[in-house]
Amino acid sequence: MVRFIKPNFKKSNLNISATMAEFLGAPNSNSTLPVLKRELNKNYKNVVFIIFDGLGINPIAINLEKNAILRKGIVKMLVSTFPSTTTNATTSLATNTYPLQHGWLGWSLNFPEIHRNLDIYMGKDSQTAEKVEYKMPLADNTEYYFDMAHTDYQINSIFMPYCKVKNAEQNTYVTDHFQLCAKIKEIINRPTKQFVYAYYENPDQIMHLHGVSSAEAKNNIQSINDQIQKLYDESQDTLFVITADHGQVDITDYIEFYSDKVLNDMLVCPAYLDARAVAFRVKDECKKDFEKQFKAKYSKDFVLFKSSDLIKKGYFGKSGDKGSLLGDYIAIGTYTNKQFLYSKNCTRFKGHHTSLTKEMLVPLIMLKKH
Repeated sequence: MVRFIKPNFKKSNLNISATMAEFLGAPNSNSTLPVLKRELNKNYKNVVFIIFDGLGINPIAINLEKNAILRKGIVKMLVSTFPSTTTNATTSLATNTYPLQHGWLGWSLNFPEIHRNLDIYMGKDSQTAEKVEYKMPLADNTEYYFDMAHTDYQINSIFMPYCKVKNAEQNTYVTDHFQLCAKIKEIINRPTKQFVYAYYENPDQIMHLHGVSSAEAKNNIQSINDQIQKLYDESQDTLFVITADHGQVDITDYIEFYSDKVLNDMLVCPAYLDARAVAFRVKDECKKDFEKQFKAKYSKDFVLFKSSDLIKKGYFGKSGDKGSLLGDYIAIGTYTNKQFLYSKNCTRFKGHHTSLTKEMLVPLIMLKKH
């Protein structure tokens, strides 16, 4: 029996945002984190919340020494949303909503109305890469909770250039972690109280290309750590809260499911969702046979669940109406750390995430400069 790391919406990165929302006077109905709440009540002049994509517990443990500021600053280990992937987790973090509420559940989703799987960030057909004009039935992922704040803190956001924002006047786009830290330094040196919400895409992209244990990943993570140390040393009266949307694991091999004609012929549409959490819509008359054959072929590397069972158990949150996007079944990657290739177009990455193994673990880092 595989011991997965299950979602827990009282001890997740979503609960950081819930705590921040409450602190800023924004609407919140989710559980807060007492350890963070106590620190926020100390009336810091500046509060800075940074999300480093992919910088979970596993990459930190592999690439940073115990005395590194981003490692020794960990006050609590949390879990990500499920699937533990950027589309899902960053939407929950920015909007303070459950995956089942917002629907941005994975890289690729199936929309029966148009008989297509779409890469939802790109708006492209997952099989052909064709651009598709379609209003996806998903929640607005730019309804940021900090835009609804009622507070004496000045609100600032920092994002990558491809991220959409509604309040452009309070946002800055950056392209590397040097620009990120420089902008944060400029903001917190202003004379008035400042809140910063920042998202940066690495080390995730580098680990995808080179692996979690690669020299490239280590160099990037250590450079990020050094810049945060410098920023902290030069700051005053500032609370830095740092987390990740998810972690990553090194990929050991690839499952070429797209070449499995027998099982693909049982599907209503091509498999979709993400690399280590894969969704299937199966023809009604084939469901029993699909379960039997999938388990016989792939159960060592992927455990098959009925989507409805995972929804009932709260894997995607306590409430929401987006469950139909999850299809009939979800296959969850085990600790063999293999990537599921549901399409010929899938890139073979050296590092990945989205499952319920080590990639679920993320840090709550607090660096306090009163």
